[in-house]
Amino acid sequence: MTSIKKIAPLAVIVLISLFALLGSSSCGIYRFTDASIPDSIKTVKVNMIENRAPYINPQLSPRLSDKLRQKIVSQTKLTQTNNDNADWEISGTITQYSFSTSAISGQQASNNRLTVGVQIILQDRKADKTEKHEVSRSFEFKGDRSFQQAENDLADEMIRTLTDDIFNKLFSKW
Repeated sequence: MTSIKKIAPLAVIVLISLFALLGSSSCGIYRFTDASIPDSIKTVKVNMIENRAPYINPQLSPRLSDKLRQKIVSQTKLTQTNNDNADWEISGTITQYSFSTSAISGQQASNNRLTVGVQIILQDRKADKTEKHEVSRSFEFKGDRSFQQAENDLADEMIRTLTDDIFNKLFSKW
C-alpha cells in the first residue's frame, strides 16, 4: 500500500509531462502566414488588378489591389517592391461583376445577388513558372435596394472577402 502511495504522485507527474509533451509537439498552431512561401522568395510585386468586367465599379480595382498589397506585406515575410525583377509578381483581372435576381416574391425580386469574379496570376521568377487562380464570390442584398445602394453597402465586405479568398488561393495551398 505504501509503494502505491509513493508511485501515484510520480505517475501523475509522468502523465502530466507526457500530455504536455504530446500537446506541444503534435498539435501546433496552424497559420496562413508564410504557409507556402519558399525560403528563396523575398520580394513581391503586386500589380494593379485590372477591371475588364462588362459592368465596371470604378472603386473596386484600386481598393482590391491596395488591400491585397497590405495583406501580403502584413501577413507574410515578403517585401513589396515595384521593380520588374521581383521574385514573385502578382497580377489580376476582374472578369465578372454582375447583378442577378436570387429570389422572387409575388412578382418582384425579394433578393438580388452581386457576383464578382477575379482571375489572379502568380508569376514565380525563381522557379520560372506561372500559376492562375480563379476566385468568385456572390453577395446577397434585399430586392428593395438599388444596385448603387447595394454596391455602397457591400463595398467593404466585397473587398475584405475577395482579398481573403485571393490571399488563401495564393498562399495557403489548401
